[in-house]
Amino acid sequence: MSPRKNAPLVVAAPAVPSAQEAPARKAPAPRQRRKEARPQELLAAALELFVEKGFAATRSEEVAQRAGVSKGTLYLYYPSKEELFKAMVRESLSSRIAEASVMIAQFEGPTPQLLHRVMHMWWAEVGLSPAGGITKIMMAEARNFPELASFFHEEVIAPTQALLAQVIQRGIDSGEFRPVSPQMTVQVLIGPMLHLVLFQHSFGACALHLPCENPADVLALEIDLLLHGLCPRPGPG
Repeated sequence: MSPRKNAPLVVAAPAVPSAQEAPARKAPAPRQRRKEARPQELLAAALELFVEKGFAATRSEEVAQRAGVSKGTLYLYYPSKEELFKAMVRESLSSRIAEASVMIAQFEGPTPQLLHRVMHMWWAEVGLSPAGGITKIMMAEARNFPELASFFHEEVIAPTQALLAQVIQRGIDSGEFRPVSPQMTVQVLIGPMLHLVLFQHSFGACALHLPCENPADVLALEIDLLLHGLCPRPGPG
């Protein structure tokens, strides 16, 4: 017998497995950040914690936790807290010194203007940023960590002083500055700046401020006083 026309087509529903037979559903894989972003996150977390607590009081586990990674991931990139600190210094300070070196080499204006630019750039990018707190850390803890102190001197202090001495020597060679010791003049430049930075990242962190509204004004006055002392003195009339 032939099938009836227009008969409804019946499709069997697939069998539903029992609870025992149902395959276990896989949990979604945890969302992971880009691998290449992790070192930057770790360095940013390290900078925050080292400035807040100091080098000795900061534990590697805290850095990993703040960066949102495991302790094992931290050690994958930085095998020790010392190596993490060094990488943070290179990222926060050494890179800016390298940028300043390029700017000084390419600058074609008068030397007093160059000195203004170098000092104000350093204050804006380091003195007012968390990176300025690294100087406070080293001043406080260098004696207990001489190897890190030596590293900081070679990586930050010596190159910074050399750059500033280069600017002073440029002015002397061009006749814009009178002949002075570039190395001694650098110490005159650094002293007030160091005071501002240490105050900013110690008393400033406690909402206590210098007896002036804007530390940048102090910096401007320092440079103005120094430049008047560096400019050639008029000969006897």
